[in-house]
Amino acid sequence: MQAVVPELEKHGARLVAITPQKAGKSLRMIDRHKLGFEMLSDPGNAYAARLGLRFHVPDELKEVYLGLGIDLEESSGSADWTLPVPARIVVDRTGIVRATDIDVDYTRRPEPGKMVADVAALG
Repeated sequence: MQAVVPELEKHGARLVAITPQKAGKSLRMIDRHKLGFEMLSDPGNAYAARLGLRFHVPDELKEVYLGLGIDLEESSGSADWTLPVPARIVVDRTGIVRATDIDVDYTRRPEPGKMVADVAALG
């Protein structure tokens, strides 16, 4: 995503990520990877839930995550073990959603260039 930030800025747009991570974890990620975009914290995936983009991690998958050292409760500060559905949403300056890319299969994600094309199409 970082690679398309300059192109988005040429179109007067900015990239903002929303994550269930605690704010401190996001700040460390921004510093470590020198990210040029904001990461907003969504505790408990409350905003994702309002958009219909939150799902509960099944118990059997929770055990797999924990076995891999992934503790969603620790990283998000929420005991509900939910994740957001991966989504990209292009919103214009007036707050109207102009394009979305949403897929419950996290392995199928559009290329970042698709987001640039969606923004460029706004004119």
